Amino acid sequence: MNSSRKKIQIVVLLGVLLIGGYAIGKTLFADDNPIPRAGVEAPGFSLLGADGNVHHLSDYKGKALVINFWGTFCPPCVKEMPEFQKQHEKWRDANFEILAINLSETDLVVSSFLRQFDLEYPILRDQNRATERLYGLRSYPTTFFVKPDGKIMEVFVGGMTEEQINERVEKLLQT
Repeated sequence: MNSSRKKIQIVVLLGVLLIGGYAIGKTLFADDNPIPRAGVEAPGFSLLGADGNVHHLSDYKGKALVINFWGTFCPPCVKEMPEFQKQHEKWRDANFEILAINLSETDLVVSSFLRQFDLEYPILRDQNRATERLYGLRSYPTTFFVKPDGKIMEVFVGGMTEEQINERVEKLLQT
């Protein structure tokens, strides 16, 4: 009888540990700010641009958008910035814009980078990382392709080639 009672206690203890572990894990690893997914509205923002103007996402309503989160500390980000410039030039006359959101780097670092690459599309500054949190970023670069109706068509995490960007922009402009 003592042996069966001990087995029951062990089973109950294991059950409590499993349930407790599950509850703690769900709490600790809850995704309070998930990355917006395809089909949902792109979260709005207002950010200061390198041009000195405040840019609101709503300023671009009705345009196909590429929203790229980047930093000079990120080699794939640096590599794809000139690729985005090529797309900006290619689609200059289309209802299209690229918004590159820098992740809270200093003015000196960003302005030095911009002089080096001669980028013409809007470079925005997320100084307090509020937009980064709003978009649920986990790694860089992360790029959102937003249809003219404001809904996200696709989210791409990681660096892209010019061909990958172009393929998505063409698809975006067909919507």
